[in-house]
Amino acid sequence: MDIKGPALYGPIRDDFRNRVIALKRPRRVLIGDVVALVFENRHTLTLQIEEILRAESMTSEPQIEHEIAVYNELMPTEDSLAATLFIELPPEADAYLVLNQLVGLDEHVMLHIGPHAIRAAFEPGRSTAERISAVQYTRYPLTPEARAALMTPGTPIAIEIDHPKYRHRVECSEELRKSLAGDYDS
Repeated sequence: MDIKGPALYGPIRDDFRNRVIALKRPRRVLIGDVVALVFENRHTLTLQIEEILRAESMTSEPQIEHEIAVYNELMPTEDSLAATLFIELPPEADAYLVLNQLVGLDEHVMLHIGPHAIRAAFEPGRSTAERISAVQYTRYPLTPEARAALMTPGTPIAIEIDHPKYRHRVECSEELRKSLAGDYDS
């Protein structure tokens, strides 16, 4: 990743943030009323690293390298998509109650690319049989056929959650498909 660090990032921050926020718009999918999924790529993760380095005043090479290593684990690969799943609780919600009802969500998220159904692989350690974190990192392994479908204009994409207490399916936009396919054009 091309990480600049706080001194070099500061002067370009507003422009870079605005460009990445615009890029993220079609990559964010609301699934029901409390779950959102944001598909990550090099640009979205670079922004997150730069913002953390800036917020925490991290300037040493080891600190920067550590953050890059952490976020590299979230990077999509040639044969997988990656997304951050957020459980977005309204201010008046009882976080304990809502999160408790969603325990097991990590077994119930599916990405559909045309005829290909891909179960999300969740990062280990962010949920147990008793609790779930409000932020989850997910990966969607792509077969060559699923990747080819992703690259084909007009291929329908949907995200489905079939958790016993949270069932939703969202048909995604062509703009999302195009954005995800664009990650593989370079």
